[in-house]
Amino acid sequence: MPPSARPTPRDAVHHPLFARFYARLSVSAEPAVAPHRKELLRGTAGRVIEVGAGNGLNFAHYPTTVAEVVAIEPESVLRRLAVSAALRADVPVDVAPGAAEALPVKSEAFDFAVTSLVLCSVRDVPRALGELRRVLRPGGELRFFEHGRAPGGAMASTQRVLDRTVWPRLFGGCHVSRDTVGALRAAGFEVGAYRRIVVPARGPKFPTSCCVLGSARRPASDDAAS
Repeated sequence: MPPSARPTPRDAVHHPLFARFYARLSVSAEPAVAPHRKELLRGTAGRVIEVGAGNGLNFAHYPTTVAEVVAIEPESVLRRLAVSAALRADVPVDVAPGAAEALPVKSEAFDFAVTSLVLCSVRDVPRALGELRRVLRPGGELRFFEHGRAPGGAMASTQRVLDRTVWPRLFGGCHVSRDTVGALRAAGFEVGAYRRIVVPARGPKFPTSCCVLGSARRPASDDAAS
C-alpha cells in the first residue's frame, strides 16, 4: 500500500490537556519565538505543507509569495485554534487532520514543507521524514525549526534521562534529545545551511532551549514517490 493510501484515524493524536497547556504557553513565549518563525519562513513560495501546525502561530509569518498552505494538525483542540488563526492569515491556509507518518496529500505536490517544533513529538521520525520527502517535488525544500540535542555536558545528560522517563508522558510525547539534522540526512535529504540557537536567548535554560533552524532539500533526482 503506498504511503498516501494508508488509513489514518481522524484524530491520530489526542492530548487535550497538554494541547490547552501548549496553546497558552506558546502564546506567552511568542515574543522570543516569533523572530525565529519569521526566519524559518522567509523566502517560501508556491504551495507549502506545514506538518504539525499546532495552534497556527506560523501562519502570520508566511510571505505573500506563498500561494497556499496546507496545514496538517492531528490534535483536535489545536486544530480548532489553527482554523481560527488561518482566517487571520494573509495567505490561503487550509487546516486538515492527519498524521506526519501518513500525510493525506498527493506525492510531489509541494514546493516547500515546514516543520516547527513538531519532530520532537512525532512517533516515528524516519517514516514522517519519508512522507515529507514523498510530498515534496524533486528539488523541493524543507524548512525546519526544532528542539535539538544539546551539544554536550550536563544538559545533554539531563535530556537523555528526561526522554527515557517523565518528559514524553508530561508533554504530549515530546522528546528533547532528538538529532534532527542526523535524522534528515538518514532520510535522504540534502541538508543545507542550519544553525543552532538557544530559545530564549537570555534567562534560564530549559531542556527545550537547544534548537536547530535550517533547511534541507529533496534531491532533484529523487524517486522517493515511485
